[in-house]
Amino acid sequence: MRIKNQGIAPVVFAAGCMLFGTLLATVSNGQEKSNAVKLNVGAFEYAKELIKQGYVVADERGAWSERQPSAKEENEFTRLHGFGEYAKWHLGIDDRYAENTKRRYKFSYGDFKNVHRSGMLAAQSRAGQYKYYDIENTATHLKAMIDATRGSQAKR
Repeated sequence: MRIKNQGIAPVVFAAGCMLFGTLLATVSNGQEKSNAVKLNVGAFEYAKELIKQGYVVADERGAWSERQPSAKEENEFTRLHGFGEYAKWHLGIDDRYAENTKRRYKFSYGDFKNVHRSGMLAAQSRAGQYKYYDIENTATHLKAMIDATRGSQAKR
């Protein structure tokens, strides 16, 4: 009887290790996914400057689906200005993709001329859905800047 118990213990131990390893892999894969898209600090700074300078369209929720640049407009912009400029119009960077690809840049907020309030609302909502809280908070901050600008313009 004692020999059988010794044979079972290593099997139970191995099974426990495998289960722990599977759980650990699941958790780390979830972290990889949630950390794949990072805040584009350069885009945040660029958007703040544009808002301060008045390059803002104070549109409402839902307008972004009609106002966001089309694929053709994005392609033309990158052809003329490059991916460095294209990146400035996106609050997120997905490091899983190469720098000179559109797939790398997430959460657009403007039309390559103006910051759109509806773009910030869309970015804020989508970032929250995917649990990219730093991007969500940044979009919330920039939307508040736009709203404050609207209020000061109304007082003039």
